[in-house]
Amino acid sequence: MRIGLICLVLGYVLSQFYRAFLAVLAPTLLTDIGATAQDLAFASGLWFLAFAVMQIPVGALLDRVGPRRTAAVLLAVGGGGGAAMFGLATTPGHVSIAMALIGVGCSPVLMAAYYIFARVYSVAVFATLAGVTIGIGSLGNIAGSAPLAWAVQAFGWRETMMAMCAVTLLVAALIWLTVQDPAQHDGTQRGSVFDLLKIRALWPIFAMMFVCYGPAASLRGLWVGPYTADVFGADALTIGNVTLVMGLAMVAGNFAYGPLDRVFGTRKWVIFGGNAVGALALLALWAVADTGLWLSAALLALIGFAGSSFPMVVAHARAFFPVHLTGRGVTLVNLFGIGGAGLLQFTTGPLFHAADQVMKPVSGAYGVLFLTFALLTLAGLAIYAFATDRTD
Repeated sequence: MRIGLICLVLGYVLSQFYRAFLAVLAPTLLTDIGATAQDLAFASGLWFLAFAVMQIPVGALLDRVGPRRTAAVLLAVGGGGGAAMFGLATTPGHVSIAMALIGVGCSPVLMAAYYIFARVYSVAVFATLAGVTIGIGSLGNIAGSAPLAWAVQAFGWRETMMAMCAVTLLVAALIWLTVQDPAQHDGTQRGSVFDLLKIRALWPIFAMMFVCYGPAASLRGLWVGPYTADVFGADALTIGNVTLVMGLAMVAGNFAYGPLDRVFGTRKWVIFGGNAVGALALLALWAVADTGLWLSAALLALIGFAGSSFPMVVAHARAFFPVHLTGRGVTLVNLFGIGGAGLLQFTTGPLFHAADQVMKPVSGAYGVLFLTFALLTLAGLAIYAFATDRTD
């Protein structure tokens, strides 16, 4: 089981890489195939949308087929196939289709690990295991920063993406060979996501999940590159360094959140406090959008750290799931998180374009994005304030 979990974590490293690497490739793709920031926002949004839509069938497959086949097959076909198509892309449309395929491929790997945690390990350590998984997996976020910029300069972006295709297929094969499916739960209850939606205690948690991940994911995965290039004249290596700083902060945040529910005896207020800090950092970034590159980088790092409450929110919701709906439960919560991030990817592209038409200098248009992220986070906090706290 441990070797299989290691392979699933490797799959999640790839998932983190694929959701974040466009920010570094933005200048290169603009030059080579004419992909603008708005094109990449659309492509990134398709990744999140495909990922989110897949959560319902993935949840059913985890409960009925098991994590081994679910994760291995989808990662190989979607992830490997999408990476190959990306490497062959000649238009922004090809990039969008490739990103959608990669989103399908990445959709089961984290939830497969969470399913095993929920079924095999003590519920008291779920948040810690979930946080460690995302923390280690966030190394993919780091690989999609300065190391990717170096690889693209050394080998070319097409060659780099073909290498990522080979790595993805290898990890999918390892998952197939090493993951062991947990024993099926006792009883004959089947149920569906509709049974989960009837649990009113989950509703404010869904609201928090909808907004807690999107700002950090959108900034790290998409807007850091165009923002630092347009406002501060950053080149590819500088963008790689800024995204590396933010990626490291997100890794640290995932490890930091994990045990805090046992330290403070609460999940709700750990989540609430962390996201409140993130909202304040977003407001600060809005206020000083063009003041200095490394001040902005520091605020982006704080946003990434505070915005890493994802595993704690899943753990909060997990405490309300019936055992026979574990797979569908974790994937339903994930749907809200990834779905919220995907909608932000789609909407922030047109929002930025509209703001850029009327606001000069360009830092004002980016300020609109930062303010939007802050207000959405504050709205989620207002709803989440009414959540029922529960620890295991």
